[in-house]
Amino acid sequence: MAKRLSSKLFVSRLSSYTTNEGLRQMFLPFGDVTEARLVIDRETQRPKGFGFVTYKSEVEAQKAMKVMDGRMVNGRLLFVEVAETERHPKDISS
Repeated sequence: MAKRLSSKLFVSRLSSYTTNEGLRQMFLPFGDVTEARLVIDRETQRPKGFGFVTYKSEVEAQKAMKVMDGRMVNGRLLFVEVAETERHPKDISS
């Protein structure tokens, strides 16, 4: 069975000046962005420098990843990869 690709991307090394809307606009040329969300530090309320972009289709996400991974944006070299799904620890009880 083939591994299923994801329509959700993990974007790291973002400028601290990036906003949710700025992230969305950055990835909008590659398809229908359904969500663009920066991860915010709880204490400082400032972006941590990474976030997630979700597309309507896996094809759009793959196209964005190919173009944006390794691209310089606002003086920062971006890394874009498929977001990992949330993992739950295995039950290790005996």
